[in-house]
Amino acid sequence: MSAADQQVAITGERHSRPGVAGRQRHRHPLLWFVARRLVAGVVTLLFASFMIFLATNALPGNVAETVLGRNATPELVAKLNHQLHLDEPVLTRYGNWLIGTVRGDLGESAVAVVQGNPESSVTSLIGIPLRNSVVLALISIVCLIPISLLLGTFAAVRAGRAGDYAVSYISLVIGALPEFVFGTLLIAIFFSGLGLFPPVSLIPPGTSPLADVGELVLPVLTLLGVSVAFCARQVRAGVLDTLSERYVTMARLSGISEVRVLWRYALRNALAPSVQTFAQALQYLFGGIIVVETLFAYPGIGQALVQAVTLRDVSSVLAVTFVLAGVYIAINVLADVIVVLAVPKLRTGLR
Repeated sequence: MSAADQQVAITGERHSRPGVAGRQRHRHPLLWFVARRLVAGVVTLLFASFMIFLATNALPGNVAETVLGRNATPELVAKLNHQLHLDEPVLTRYGNWLIGTVRGDLGESAVAVVQGNPESSVTSLIGIPLRNSVVLALISIVCLIPISLLLGTFAAVRAGRAGDYAVSYISLVIGALPEFVFGTLLIAIFFSGLGLFPPVSLIPPGTSPLADVGELVLPVLTLLGVSVAFCARQVRAGVLDTLSERYVTMARLSGISEVRVLWRYALRNALAPSVQTFAQALQYLFGGIIVVETLFAYPGIGQALVQAVTLRDVSSVLAVTFVLAGVYIAINVLADVIVVLAVPKLRTGLR
C-alpha cells in the first residue's frame, strides 16, 4: 500500500488536486470576487426588473383609456392596446421588453404615440431628462464627499468642544428634515429673504443645465442637506475611533505632525467603514432626486417619472425605474469592491 493510500485509509479522505477553475480562484481571488458580485448584481437587476414590470402593469386604470382621454372610443382603445402590445399576456410582454432592453430599446411611449410624436421611443424621450439628472447628481456627489470628510474630521478633532457640538447638532436637525421641507426652507431664505437664487430651475429644451449654474444651487443644496448630515456623523465616529488607537498614539509620540497623523493614519483607516455609508448616501441621493426635481420644477428623470405615473405611461415608468434600480445595484457592487480594496485583511479572506 502506498503512502497516499495509507493516508486515505487513516483519514477516510482523498484530497483531489484543484481543477483549473480552482487554481484560477486561488491565483486571482479579487477578480473572482468582482466577477461574483457582478453576476449577483445582474441577477438582482433581472429580479428587480420583473417586479417593476409587474408593479407598473398593476397601476389602476387602463393605459390606453387614460392617455386617449375624451377621445377614448372602443376602436381607438383597442388599436392603441394592439400598437403598444398591451393586449398580449404579461409574461410575453415582459420577455419582449427584456429582449428589447438588452438591445437598447425600452419600448414606445403611449403619450407620444397618441400625440403623433414622430419620436415615440422611450429611449430618446428620457435621454435629455436623464442627462439633466446625471449633471445634478454628479455635482452633488462631487460636493458630498469632501464636505462630509471635512466636517466629520473637524468634529472628531474637536470632540467635546463647541465645533463638535455645532456640527453634530446642525447635522442632526438637517438630517431629520424631509427633502421638500428643507428645500422649502432654502427657497424662503435664499429667494424670498435674500433674493439670491431662483426658486425653480427652468432649463429650456436643448440647453445645458450648466448654462446657468445659479439655477442648480438650491436643488444641489437640498440634495446635499440630508446626505452630508448623515455622512459627516459617520466620518466623525470613524475618525474618533481611529484616533484612540495605540498606533495613532505612537505616531504622535514619535513626533509626527498632527496633520500627517490625521491624513496618513486616522482618516485613511476611517474611510473603509465609511464607504458603505457613502454608498447608502448616494442611493438616498438618487432617490431624493425625484422629490427635489418635482419641488424645483427641474426637467430631470424624477419629474419625467412623476409625469409618466400621472399619465399611466407604463413604458416610461418602467424605463425610469429600471434605470434607478440599475444605479442602486451598481453603487452597491462598487462599494463592496472598494471596501475589499481598502482593507487588506478582507482580501486575505477571499482565497
